[in-house]
Amino acid sequence: MINLNDILETIQMINQENLDIRTVTMGISLLDCADSDIHRSCEKVYEKITRLAGNLVQTGCDIETKYGIPIINKRISVTPIAMLAAASGGNPVLYAKALQRAADATGVNFIGGYSALVQKGFSAGDIELIRSIPEALSETDNICSSVNIGSTKAGINMDAVKLMGQVIRQTAEITADRDCIGCAKLVVFCNAPEDNPFMAGAFHGVGEPDCVIHVGVSGPGVVRCALQKCPDGDFGEIAEVIKKTAFKITRMGQLVGTEASARLGVPFGIVDLSLAPTPAVGDSVAYILEEMGLEKCGIHGTTAALALLNDAVKKGGVMASSSVGGLSGAFIPVTEDAGMIQAARSGDLSIEKLEAMTAVCSVGLDMIAVPGETPAETISAIIADEAAIGMVNSKTTAVRLIPAIGKKTGEELSFGGLLGSGPIMPLHLDRSCKKFIDRGGRIPAPLQSLKN
Repeated sequence: MINLNDILETIQMINQENLDIRTVTMGISLLDCADSDIHRSCEKVYEKITRLAGNLVQTGCDIETKYGIPIINKRISVTPIAMLAAASGGNPVLYAKALQRAADATGVNFIGGYSALVQKGFSAGDIELIRSIPEALSETDNICSSVNIGSTKAGINMDAVKLMGQVIRQTAEITADRDCIGCAKLVVFCNAPEDNPFMAGAFHGVGEPDCVIHVGVSGPGVVRCALQKCPDGDFGEIAEVIKKTAFKITRMGQLVGTEASARLGVPFGIVDLSLAPTPAVGDSVAYILEEMGLEKCGIHGTTAALALLNDAVKKGGVMASSSVGGLSGAFIPVTEDAGMIQAARSGDLSIEKLEAMTAVCSVGLDMIAVPGETPAETISAIIADEAAIGMVNSKTTAVRLIPAIGKKTGEELSFGGLLGSGPIMPLHLDRSCKKFIDRGGRIPAPLQSLKN
């Protein structure tokens, strides 16, 4: 049972510490929209989304008014479109355009699910969809794409890794006139969760109900303010402060999710308690780490501090709700986090340190601008490194890189809004990994995959 007193305690957090519901995401299965005729299939997709999600945005606004809780985004995730493309054939971009029409009709911020799951190999429709991603993202505004190329159970599909390096490069080039915005809507996963409400990686997994409501909560500023009240505490005390704060934040998400579920008449799925930062001053995961005693995020000790934060957030959230899921932890997107941006600009935060941090964060190398000259095989190698961390550690990892076409290390790339801005970070471009990537095949699953 929800205790409203727990929610009322968060009023100060909302008013002064940037606490918000980052997203209410409706997951919709499109499996029953498959058709041998792609045009009929697209019409079914549009009809089902608009029928089920027609009141999603208004419902979110009504809940905001009732409780005074900001709900920043209202979103939709759908079945990986490659599954529909397998049945229909034709150009998968038609599905992207149907999803865009549905986004326009419902008024949602994003629809995620222009996706393929190829961790163990390509099935019908997968390669066609992946090759269409640059065109799909360049011709739509509100569609997000993701590809899962590895898992602890299956290993890493290195043919898909090679292909995704090329796709990211092409996406950057085709949207270069818009600061390569297409790449900000494209993420490559290892161990992708089926119930993630956060973009750009959200899709509606095949194990999910026909329609479901997920909630993503965020409050880095709240955690930082709580730690400011414990300036001399040891790490055990810090962990307790974070757990208690995460508990309160999760209860708020549980309230919103339960209310949205009842109003829309669909099951409530999960609360994803992920500390997703913004460029707003104070709303930063990096500042939490610095509050623990680091002079600057990225210096020695950063990975340990992030590990403590991620673990405490998960423990606090699990105690607050039996429906915690998705990613739940701490995101470290560079361009979306004011503290990360500052650390990258000062040189304290390198991509090598970020890779180490991804071993203990919620996702991975997220929203990182790299030089425009970066070749596809280097992008693929970065994906392979990150997927290896996820595969071996049985955790979700992801890569969202933006090759800044026409720009070099040290220059800036700016998107505005939640996507923020940041410096173009240096890579090792003086040495080639092309021969490694060209080998292809599959990196076998690790021994820890044998759990049956």
